[in-house]
Amino acid sequence: MPPVRTATGPSDRRRAVRCGAVRAGAPASPQGIHRQTDVAPPVLAYRRSVFRSLTRPQLATDVSVSVAFAALMLLFTFVGVLGTGIPSDRVSAIVAVLLLVPFSAAVALRRLSPPVALALAWVGAILQMLAQLPPLPVDIAIFAVLYTCAAYGSNRVFWLGFASSIAGALTITVYLLVPSAMYSITAAGDELTYLLVTGTMLFVASVFGLLLAWTVGALVRVGMRARGNAEAQRRAEARATAEFERNRIARDMHDVVAHSLAVVIAQADGARYAAAADPAAAATSLQTISTTARSALSDVRMLLTQLRHSEGEGPQPTVAELEVLYAQVRAAGLDLRVDVDPSPPGEPPAAVQIAVYRILQEALTNAMRHGAGGTVDVSLSWLADRVEVRVRNPLSPSTVDTTGPMRSGGHGLIGMRERAQLIGGSIEIGPVGSDFVVAATLPVGAPLGGGA
Repeated sequence: MPPVRTATGPSDRRRAVRCGAVRAGAPASPQGIHRQTDVAPPVLAYRRSVFRSLTRPQLATDVSVSVAFAALMLLFTFVGVLGTGIPSDRVSAIVAVLLLVPFSAAVALRRLSPPVALALAWVGAILQMLAQLPPLPVDIAIFAVLYTCAAYGSNRVFWLGFASSIAGALTITVYLLVPSAMYSITAAGDELTYLLVTGTMLFVASVFGLLLAWTVGALVRVGMRARGNAEAQRRAEARATAEFERNRIARDMHDVVAHSLAVVIAQADGARYAAAADPAAAATSLQTISTTARSALSDVRMLLTQLRHSEGEGPQPTVAELEVLYAQVRAAGLDLRVDVDPSPPGEPPAAVQIAVYRILQEALTNAMRHGAGGTVDVSLSWLADRVEVRVRNPLSPSTVDTTGPMRSGGHGLIGMRERAQLIGGSIEIGPVGSDFVVAATLPVGAPLGGGA
């Protein structure tokens, strides 16, 4: 037997940690494990706090908007220099062009990294004030950055955007009034009053403009969170409903199948002992086994399909409850005429009873919602090997196209077709003249090879 190779070297220990297991002989050092597991999460957490996840189309859109913004602002800058002479000197004009770099970068990164975009906006604003430039069209980027900080930033960035709005308004007010303030130190009282009034109005206007962009972003943030909470609640309810359905199906599976299997086992044992002494009794037992197994198979098919269909709470309906359904329909104002000929020869399989009930329920619901009024005819024919279900109601002119609004419940016409197919039956749905007809043929004993 070859010797077992131990992880003794640093490279072996690193390889063992990466693989999630260490060979026998020399376990990896705890320090190596800490380097692999304790350092990376803070780095990832920091990156996630600074950078957001964007799709490639979103990132391409932001970059394209930034390029278009830079080109447009560059054009405005040249037009301003040539037309108004602002800024008047060459150095200031160059600085005005260079301001496009931080502001355009802020526009490009505003959704990918709101804190970086906010920092770039502050850098651009400070450079603009250091160059003693007046407000320029490129300052529009500040409003876009404040909006995205409020809409997409973390809680810290959200409030940093709010603080930046207040601080920015105060800064721009002081910056624009400093020359006038220096001049008015020796001026008369009226000049000082004018300066105070002007400063107050400028501060209010600046706060209003900056906070307006931030507030719109905050409203968008609230809307996105509300939609996210609603979606999370919907998913939680869907999971709870699915769990409830699985538990109910398990109970129904036991109730429906356990009895049938017990009968099959008892009859099989009886047939085995009676095969030699009484062949006729054995044949009868085998026939009972066949009938019971087919009925159980039909029930199992219906129970399994409930993994895809929600049947609601409580026990499953039977044909005995059809009179209650008819009474409810009549109470809703529908003129209903029911003909059952012949009656069921015995107790139909549970799956067939459920299918008959649900198909009639869907058809009568469609008649109430989309029919033109008048008498609705229901025909049930329980034959030896099948049951024929037929519902005819006057068709409203607005619902001739049955592929459109003729739907009820969660499954509508498609649900009726699936229910018939699940037990090996067939169904025809559609207009016949001025009437809408649902005609289903369901086997009472589902064939073993029936569609599931």
